[in-house]
Amino acid sequence: MSVMPEAQDQGKSYHILTYGCQMNVRDSEVIAGLLEGCGYHSAPSPEEASLIVFNTCSVRHSAENKVFGKLGEIAALRRKDPSKLVAFGGCMAQLAEVRQILKKHHVDIIFGTLNIHELPGLIRRAEEGRHPVVQVWDKEGAIIEPLPSRRSGGFSAFVNIMFGCNNFCSYCIVPYTRGRERSREAEDIVNEIRKLAEAGYKEVTLLGQNVNSYGRGLNGSVDFPDLLNMVSEIDGIERIRFTTSHPKDLSDKLIDTVADNPRVCEHIHVAMQSGSNRILQLMNRGYTREHYLERALALRERVPGVAISTDIIVGFPGESEQDFADTLDMVQKVRFDSAFTFMYSPRTGTKAAEMEDQLPVDIKRSRLHQLTQLQYGIALEINRSLEGNCEQVLVEGPSKTDPSRLTSRSRTNRIIIFSGPDNIAGQTIRVKITEARTFSLFGKIAEDCGL
Repeated sequence: MSVMPEAQDQGKSYHILTYGCQMNVRDSEVIAGLLEGCGYHSAPSPEEASLIVFNTCSVRHSAENKVFGKLGEIAALRRKDPSKLVAFGGCMAQLAEVRQILKKHHVDIIFGTLNIHELPGLIRRAEEGRHPVVQVWDKEGAIIEPLPSRRSGGFSAFVNIMFGCNNFCSYCIVPYTRGRERSREAEDIVNEIRKLAEAGYKEVTLLGQNVNSYGRGLNGSVDFPDLLNMVSEIDGIERIRFTTSHPKDLSDKLIDTVADNPRVCEHIHVAMQSGSNRILQLMNRGYTREHYLERALALRERVPGVAISTDIIVGFPGESEQDFADTLDMVQKVRFDSAFTFMYSPRTGTKAAEMEDQLPVDIKRSRLHQLTQLQYGIALEINRSLEGNCEQVLVEGPSKTDPSRLTSRSRTNRIIIFSGPDNIAGQTIRVKITEARTFSLFGKIAEDCGL
C-alpha cells in the first residue's frame, strides 16, 4: 500500500541506499512511506536529495565495507552542500562499535531496526538543532500497526509476517540487530495483503527470519500453514511465496500446504549452512544432516517438481577437510536448484567470532570455489532438464539485461526471458523453455502451451 502526503515540500527530497536482504528492502519501503508522509519526495540520486538515508546490513564484513565506502562518497557531497542531512539506520546502526565509528563521518541521524517509526521525529530534531541525533533501541518493543509504505510498483510485494529471531546461531548477528521473535496478528497481515490485491499486486512474499515459527507468542491458534491458507483466500492474489524456513521447524503440515494449496508456489528456501553434523552443532543449528535430508526428500516426494534453494557457509571455524566433504556430499544428495554460498565472516559479538581455529582466507576461498562449481553444475543440469517444458510464469516487464525482451518468474522461482508484447506485463501465461543456462531460462510463447 502506498501512502502519499497531502502536499509535498519541493525543497525536501530523499534518497535511500539499501543494503542487504529482503527484510531491508521492505524496511526501506516503510522508510519511504514515513518520509513521504511528512512532506518529502523521492530523488533519483544522492546528489539530488536533501536527505540521504542509509539502510544497512551487518551480516558480513563485505556489506559493512561497502557502506563505509559509500559514506566517504557522501561526505564529499556534503562538503559541496553542507545543508544535506544524512540518516543512518539498519542492522549496522544497532551495533555499538559501528555507532562509535560513525562519529567520524558526521552522520546527522542514527536510528535502529527496532525504531524505524521514530524517524520523522528524529529528522525534525536534527533539522531544528543541526546537531547529531542518536536514538537506537536496544530492546524490541510492540509491533506498530499500521505503518505507511511506498512500494516500488510492479506486481509482487514483500510482506513482513514477523520480526526478529530466537535461534542464536553461533555465527549470526541477526538476534542482536533485530531482536527476539514477534509475530504480527494474522488479521493485520491479511488486511495489508487485501489492500495490495486491490492495488493490483498479484504475488506476495511473506517475510520472516524463520517463518515456520510464525504465531508463537500470539493469543490465537494460527500457525504458519494456517496463515498461508488464509492469505490464499484473498481475491486477486494469485501466488504466495515465503522466506526463510528453518530446517528444524519444517513440518509435515507446511509441506502438505505447499503440496495442496494451488496458490502457494512450489519453491522453498531452507538454509542448510553445512552438511557436517559436527559443524552444525558448533553453529547451534538444532538439526542434523540426516534430519535435513529427510525433510528434503519429504518435500521432493510430496511436492513433485518442487525447487529447493539454500544458504551454505564454508570455512566455519574448525571446519576440516572431512567436514567440507560432508557439505559437498549433501549438495550432491539434495541437488539444490540454487544456493547462496558464502565464506564464513566473523561477526563481533557472536560466539563463532571467539572460537579458536579460524581458517585462513585462502582455504575458505578455495572451498567456496569448489562448492560453487559443484552447485552451478547441478543447477545447470536441472535447468537443462526443463528444456521443452511449458512453465506457468508471471510476466514482470522488460528484462534488465535485454529491454527488447520480457522477464518473468516461474512458480519455482526461476527467471525466464522471452519475447512478447509489452502489454502482457502482470499477466500469468505459459512459456515453453527453449534454452537453459545456469541462472536463467529462455523461452517463447507457444500455441501448444496455451495461456
